[in-house]
Amino acid sequence: MPSRDQIKHHAGLVDRMANTLGVDLEEAALRGHLSIDDISDAVLSCTACTNPDHCAGWLGETRQAEQAPGYCRNQTLFARLAP
Repeated sequence: MPSRDQIKHHAGLVDRMANTLGVDLEEAALRGHLSIDDISDAVLSCTACTNPDHCAGWLGETRQAEQAPGYCRNQTLFARLAP
């Protein structure tokens, strides 16, 4: 089970990735396109990523992108929610 700090770190990565892709997770949830459980599942999926440091670096260098990197465990979710 991931630690509390690890979950917080990956929640931040999920949020930053969504923002980089133009996805508003809160708005998607309010519109019924995404449940709170879906967001929790995305964070837990992210905790199993083998590239979190690379992801953080990519997010630090990238302001906007059309798709998540190929290694992103939530790539399908973000593609579904993309504007």
